[in-house]
Amino acid sequence: MRGKITLEILGLLFVHSVIGCPERCLCNITLKEVSCTGNGLSEIPNDVPPDTEILDLQNNHIHTISNAAFTDMPQLQVLDLSNNVISSLSSNTFDGLHNLLNLNLANNSITYMDNKILHSTENLKQLDLSFNNLTSLPEGFFENQNNLIWLGMHQNQLHQLDTALLDSLSNLQVLLLQKNHWKCDCHVAGLKLWLESFLYKGGQIDEILCTEPEDLRSKDLMKIPHEKFQPCPSVKHKPSNAHSEHGSSTTQNHHGKNEHDQHSECKTKSKQRAGSLRHAIATIVITGIVCGIVCLMMLAAAIYGCSYAALMAKYHRELKKLEHLGPEVEQGSAEEKEPLDGSQA
Repeated sequence: MRGKITLEILGLLFVHSVIGCPERCLCNITLKEVSCTGNGLSEIPNDVPPDTEILDLQNNHIHTISNAAFTDMPQLQVLDLSNNVISSLSSNTFDGLHNLLNLNLANNSITYMDNKILHSTENLKQLDLSFNNLTSLPEGFFENQNNLIWLGMHQNQLHQLDTALLDSLSNLQVLLLQKNHWKCDCHVAGLKLWLESFLYKGGQIDEILCTEPEDLRSKDLMKIPHEKFQPCPSVKHKPSNAHSEHGSSTTQNHHGKNEHDQHSECKTKSKQRAGSLRHAIATIVITGIVCGIVCLMMLAAAIYGCSYAALMAKYHRELKKLEHLGPEVEQGSAEEKEPLDGSQA
């Protein structure tokens, strides 16, 4: 028994030396998996086998990732970097990972991500950015992520999200956004509309609770009526030089007031009448009635036309029948007259 165990240990050591498995990591040749979880690593190992498809680096102390960290792993499909202390990632961090399907960056300290960081991962299907410190995402971040079906951004510091970012995710099925600092003002109305369309198409989301303003705190964004949101105020142009001197004092006196008005315009309305909704419903009802009347008139005209055509057809049949019988009647009357003429003679 002891000899068998010794042989197994020697076999593992031999495999470790042959395939170049990183120190303090476990390698599975069959699954092409390298597991370095919970080993106190502070950086990405350098001697990971190039044919590795699954690399597990969770529960370590990795805080920075060099640009060339994964260039020698072109076959990588699953990369787990969760539960580390990563604070930022450069634009070239994941260069060359064209086969990557699952990227897990959850539970780190990421505050910023470059908009080109995912430009090589066009086949990515699952991306987990949850439990970080992201306050926003850069423009074009999801530009080539047409294959992404699962996206987790819950437990961050997001207060709004541009729907132009989400429009690139044509195959997205699950979107997790809960427990962020959502400011439910005029700027979030577009996100609400996008999420409603996403749900209508069969997508799945979690609960999105507002943190601001005070009257909507802890309210579910998807349950807040659209009437609560006013359009965001447009940016006003600065006064011309000709009037700047005259209006400088007025501008200074009312600067605080104007700033307050702009904030109040962007905030949600506490009481909003649904007059426009009632008008819309009334218009739809009236239009439906008018269309119904027109349809009935068209139906009556069609029935009248069919009846008239049937009567005219019957009339023409009878007329032709009478024309056919006319010569026979005239011939019969002539034969009846001939005996009468003879008797008179």
